[in-house]
Amino acid sequence: MYDAAARERMREDVRSGLSRPQKEIPPVYFYDERGSELFEEITRQPEYYLTETERRLLRRHMPAWTREIGTRALVELGAGNADKTRVILDAMVESGTGELYVPVDVSADFLEATVARLAGEYPTLAVRAAVADMTRPVEIRVPLPEPAIFALLGSTLGNFEEHAAVELLSRVARKMRPGDRLLLGVDLRKEAARIQAAYNDAAGVTALFNRNVLRVMNRELGADFAPDSFVHHAFYDPTEGRIEMHLVSDRAQTVHVPGAGSFSFEKGETIRTEISAKYDRAGVEGLFSTADLSLSRWAEDEDGLYAIVLAISREPG
Repeated sequence: MYDAAARERMREDVRSGLSRPQKEIPPVYFYDERGSELFEEITRQPEYYLTETERRLLRRHMPAWTREIGTRALVELGAGNADKTRVILDAMVESGTGELYVPVDVSADFLEATVARLAGEYPTLAVRAAVADMTRPVEIRVPLPEPAIFALLGSTLGNFEEHAAVELLSRVARKMRPGDRLLLGVDLRKEAARIQAAYNDAAGVTALFNRNVLRVMNRELGADFAPDSFVHHAFYDPTEGRIEMHLVSDRAQTVHVPGAGSFSFEKGETIRTEISAKYDRAGVEGLFSTADLSLSRWAEDEDGLYAIVLAISREPG
């Protein structure tokens, strides 16, 4: 699924990440076809409140927001199977203004299936996929009708360190024209137990998802990770206000990654595979301000679990 250039970027990311005192693998590499399927299964687990709460908020607010904006195009970063996106696409079709949907995702195989399915479901919308890593500049190769919504759903922004989150938001802001909007889904700060349970489901799906990144490394880079020798561990850090997801080596071992090097693990040493920051309104507004965005709409559920947000660029392109 990865071309030669993408595979070399992966190799460099792994070399760099596994050479740090706290070993890391970027979470973008979770999402091959199997990883995307596992994540969709995670969203159906009873502990995982994020997806269904976001879906309810979209159903409640997007019809009015779409009409207000006059949305003609939707660009979705990290689209996955575009399940929740149907709420927005339905609103665009019902408003009579919708013309184009551009799903952006790193998993080409998964994205291809999504595009084929949506093209049949929405015959009045053009669906044009962009296979790309959202952590790098994304090129949209089709003319984008104005106004457009750039969507980053599923609390994906929380997977980035603050500086990287600002960089991503800034790149989006620079692409936005007068009338365009950013639609953001954010997981809100709440009691630690509720957050931690969402990343440690009883069925163990998140553990499978976490270890899948090692299988991606083996397949794409010829690495020799033994995935079953790493244990899933996710915990909430109240000081940082974020979940951290790790893989814990259950023994001393050495892993070889051709072209990147050999990496030794002590028993109990971890690879950090994901962070998931939780926000409040002030925190989101602070990120927006640094990225030259301004908050336009804020809507959260009645239990204060989650929010969907609209923003405009302060300096439209």
